[in-house]
Amino acid sequence: MAVICFSSHPIVGPTEALGQGVRKVLMIPREGYSADLDQAIKGEVGVMTMLLKKAGLEADIATTSGRPILGPTQKIEKVLILSDVNVDNYVGVIMPCMAVGMFPGPPVSPEAVVVVKKALTDGKPVAAAANSSIILAEAGVLKGKKYAFAEDPLKTSQMWKRRDPRFEGAIYSGPGVVQDGKIITSGACPMIERSYGLPNNTVELTQKFIAAIGPK
Repeated sequence: MAVICFSSHPIVGPTEALGQGVRKVLMIPREGYSADLDQAIKGEVGVMTMLLKKAGLEADIATTSGRPILGPTQKIEKVLILSDVNVDNYVGVIMPCMAVGMFPGPPVSPEAVVVVKKALTDGKPVAAAANSSIILAEAGVLKGKKYAFAEDPLKTSQMWKRRDPRFEGAIYSGPGVVQDGKIITSGACPMIERSYGLPNNTVELTQKFIAAIGPK
């Protein structure tokens, strides 16, 4: 089994996060084990982490439980507990598509909602790939904002059997990468590309997130 180990350094303090040391971003993926997590760990978390590292940023992974994230051959061992995370220590938050399942899906993590609201209140960028925009909708931060999604979640389709009322008041803007202020969203991830043929925009989403963070 391949192991993806992310930074095991102690969580840096606010001063370091703001430019006097290694700057960190917080990444929120999905809990648990499933067969599709191999692709998500390699094609999303791995790609995002590589691009962040090239930009001089480190990623801390956090979930509600803090337990390792497992696929059949891939796993992430170093996982923080979201309720223990201090958002002040990070320059932004990025959420792979694997952060949440399609509607109605599993419940959205209340801890993730708290983190997203805090980051945006503090003026930090928050990026959400594909289905993880559901976390933004749950947090109520998409009201009046443009966002991307594979298809309009307020309409039923082959992909969406039920409309998702959490997106009421938000402005659906297609399946590409969309930025509205500090919120950056995309409509397709590796899984959606494989299942529905939409272009995977993990790289573009991460690049826009890095640009929104800006230089030291």
